Amino acid sequence: MGRRRSGMVTLTDVAARAGVSVATASKALNNRAEVAEETRARVRRAATELSFRPNALAQGLISGRTRTIGLLTDELGGRFSMPVLLGVENALGNEEMSVVLCDARGDAIRRQHYIRTLLARQVDGFVILGESNDVRPSLTRDIPVPVVYVYGESSDPADLSILADDTGGARLAAGHLIALRRRHIAHITGPESYRAARDRAAALRAALEEAGLDLAGGEPFFGEWSRRWGRHATRMLITAAPEVDAIFCGNDQIADGACEALAALGRRIPDDVAVVGYDNWEALAADCRPPLTTIDLNLEQLGAAAVEHLSAALDGHRTSGVMRQPGRLVVRESTGPLPRHPGN
Repeated sequence: MGRRRSGMVTLTDVAARAGVSVATASKALNNRAEVAEETRARVRRAATELSFRPNALAQGLISGRTRTIGLLTDELGGRFSMPVLLGVENALGNEEMSVVLCDARGDAIRRQHYIRTLLARQVDGFVILGESNDVRPSLTRDIPVPVVYVYGESSDPADLSILADDTGGARLAAGHLIALRRRHIAHITGPESYRAARDRAAALRAALEEAGLDLAGGEPFFGEWSRRWGRHATRMLITAAPEVDAIFCGNDQIADGACEALAALGRRIPDDVAVVGYDNWEALAADCRPPLTTIDLNLEQLGAAAVEHLSAALDGHRTSGVMRQPGRLVVRESTGPLPRHPGN
């Protein structure tokens, strides 16, 4: 009985009861084809008779997996990374799996070192976390286990990339402002070099055209992802297009700066000008004056979706291409309530 500490039944016990090797018992319980049906039935019967319930380590021996995922990021301290990581961790906990986190800090040599380190630890798969929802070079050729890219699109269309839906988010913002009967809607956003900025600007313009409206100010105001740019661009915008009655901003920092500038210019929010941000960075958006209507990227759900598809790949159900996770509109005081219909 020395083998059964505290009454625990092991895979070795099952193998001995069935009269097979531990390796054969593992293959039989994992339903591997190379095991004869009679042997498989004998092993399963032994497992049932012994009430064998594999713990995580034993389950790893049975399935050939370590139940560990490698998560490789380039920006651990970024405010986009942490919610995605939380979503990954929560989803892995539900799967009784664990994660080993490595931050390459944007360094290619460090990134390759971590890939080798994680492979040496025999992780079952990788989640590669981007930093800008933009295209990044594929790393899959260096990784012999399933890989899912999240918040960053792999350059290889054979990979699976799960992204935030920038086009859909911009359309949510535009639809909200149009429903508020705003007719002179402008756009202040970050650098034009960012695909997210370009996609949101294009989606806003398309939504306005469908509603028979022009973009106030003529063109999007591309600049920086900062409060300072929000203040500066808003002053330029109001000078060039004083009729502006709504501003859709490329992130919450820009929107906060826009609100500051509008207040300094004597424009009331939302009475004179409605303001919508992007990202739902709650520490900023909820504390803005007034609190900021914004688009939430659902980053935790993005991380959970990455785990879901990685788990499917580990079970042989691999997906490729690009999947875009919808965001949601969070309405606060910077846009005010929707107008009441006549008779309400």
